Amino acid sequence: MIIGNSTRAFYERGLQSMTRNRGDVEKLQQQLATGNRLERSSDDPIAASRLRSLSRMERLGEVNELKTGRASADLSLADVALQDVSDLLVRVQELTVQAGSESLGDEQRKSIGIEVNEIYKQLVSVANSKDMGGHALFGGEATTDAYALDGAGNPLYIGNGTAGRLDLGDGQIVDRSLTGPQVFDYDVGGTPMNILQVVKDLAVALAGGAADSAAAARDALPALSAGLENVTSNQTVLGARLVWIDFVTARHEELGEQRAEEQKNVGSADIAETVTKLQETLTVLEASQASFAKVQSLSLFNHIR
Repeated sequence: MIIGNSTRAFYERGLQSMTRNRGDVEKLQQQLATGNRLERSSDDPIAASRLRSLSRMERLGEVNELKTGRASADLSLADVALQDVSDLLVRVQELTVQAGSESLGDEQRKSIGIEVNEIYKQLVSVANSKDMGGHALFGGEATTDAYALDGAGNPLYIGNGTAGRLDLGDGQIVDRSLTGPQVFDYDVGGTPMNILQVVKDLAVALAGGAADSAAAARDALPALSAGLENVTSNQTVLGARLVWIDFVTARHEELGEQRAEEQKNVGSADIAETVTKLQETLTVLEASQASFAKVQSLSLFNHIR
């Protein structure tokens, strides 16, 4: 009975040892195959908890990157639109200087007026530019156009007074654009002006709507200059926002790299260390199997011969 129990215990211990070693080998091989140190949370509860936290932070970081991308795209569209407005106003100024010369005849001024009127239409079109979502770029949070034209072709702002705001994450918020009044409304000597209306009135005056079209052209120059200056100032505002968004984007990328590095340190297997452990475990397993097989072949008769 003692011999039977000892033999059974020997077999059980031997099988348990080899099973444990085989399990260790499979685990180490799995780590090498996947590169992950943890198969389940119970392997290292603290590390597993940190990895889950890092995973959530990574998903939030991806959302924030999408938000900054949207903000950058909308502000870039606004910046391009303002550059178009600036270029068009520079052309209007050139034409206005020509029209103000007494050397030109009325017919020549009418021709200039036709071009100014075409530029006015282009300005209204740019003022109604759309953002990435198809909404009015300069209409605030309105979903329609920023400007409409009344029966006489005069511009009417139909947006609202607040530019849409975008949350970039981590408490960072930025206005996605500018409103129409911010871009096109300004004062000249305390008198409210709208650059679209100024260009429209100039086109009408040059087409024969003013008794002295040359004087009307000269009188329009200060309003045109002030309007162009206002547009240029708003370009500076957009440029500053784009620079800040670039900074936020770079910060998000930096945090993402830090999270990735921590995830690697916490959850990734050290290849060199894992290979060494695998070799050691395989050696132990082979030795255990050889020893078990050798001892298993022995019997009491081998000792009493």
